[in-house]
Amino acid sequence: MAVSLFGLLCAFKLLSTNYHQCSAFSPRSINNRRGVVANPLATTTVTTMCATELSHDLLDHVLEVAIQASKKAGDLILGNAGGAVVTKSKANSRDLLTLIDPMCEAIIKETVLNAFPDHDFLGEEDVMPGKHASAAAIEAKLGLAVSDWLWVVDPIDGTSNFVHGMPLCMPSVAACYNGEVVCAVIYDCHRDELFTAVKGQGAFMNGIAIHVGQQSTVGEAIVAMGSPPAEESMKMSIKGVTALMPKVRTIRMLGSAALMLAWVANGRLTCYWEYDLSVTHCYGTKLSSCWDIAAGALLVKEAGGRCTDLAGADFDLRTRKMCASNGNVHDEIIDTLNEAGVQ
Repeated sequence: MAVSLFGLLCAFKLLSTNYHQCSAFSPRSINNRRGVVANPLATTTVTTMCATELSHDLLDHVLEVAIQASKKAGDLILGNAGGAVVTKSKANSRDLLTLIDPMCEAIIKETVLNAFPDHDFLGEEDVMPGKHASAAAIEAKLGLAVSDWLWVVDPIDGTSNFVHGMPLCMPSVAACYNGEVVCAVIYDCHRDELFTAVKGQGAFMNGIAIHVGQQSTVGEAIVAMGSPPAEESMKMSIKGVTALMPKVRTIRMLGSAALMLAWVANGRLTCYWEYDLSVTHCYGTKLSSCWDIAAGALLVKEAGGRCTDLAGADFDLRTRKMCASNGNVHDEIIDTLNEAGVQ
């Protein structure tokens, strides 16, 4: 009997330990949420699938590195804010690449991998040549992961804006653990607005907590949308704007998914939707561009909003057709789009 009782006590202790390891995050200071860590600890080895087991010190360090990388890229963007020369078109004449895009990606990648050499990285300019390699790139990162960690990066979101000297372009950096975005940074270098979020800890702009807007009806909503280069996406976008315009307060197209998502998170916009966030790479193969929206999706959710596909399913890294909102108008926006044949 003594042996059995001892075994039960040991089992209870093990279960109790596992419970506390997977419990929700405790409250953190605003500085730590922003990644301002005086002496960040080295990364700890995590062997379970529970994202909430990640230590606060590790998450603070990840956020700090994401901020450093974003600001370095932002400085490069600002140094060329007057406009940039197009080096090539990717899908068509509206899908552009400049010399600065790969330079920004390189500096972000170098900063991340110097801090976390065992982490994986996926950037907009990071897909290898070759039809089959390109088509399998994202699935390979998610399905055949070489690391629990994957950084998903758009070095300059809003390249067309950047080319024409419009201050509506910025880096978007997301750190994902086991396929789930756990840390997000969008740095609007033109306005020096740093949007940050860590899963379970809220969303912030320059260290101050932000929240989605409080509009309760579609009639009060300021809705943003994309202007995609692909022909099918363009046709669906025209259907969507035709259906929404009579119902909402106004519609905006800003040319940067990252910026529009950040502005949904802080309440400047009520909703942002896009029919198909996919691109045709310069090698001719279709890819899902999760780098455009990975960071922004976490920002919106941590600010109290919703982020789904156009069928209402929760966002994940494979989502291409997406809607992000304050939550209050979400279902009506999606219903309106679906009724117009946008789904």
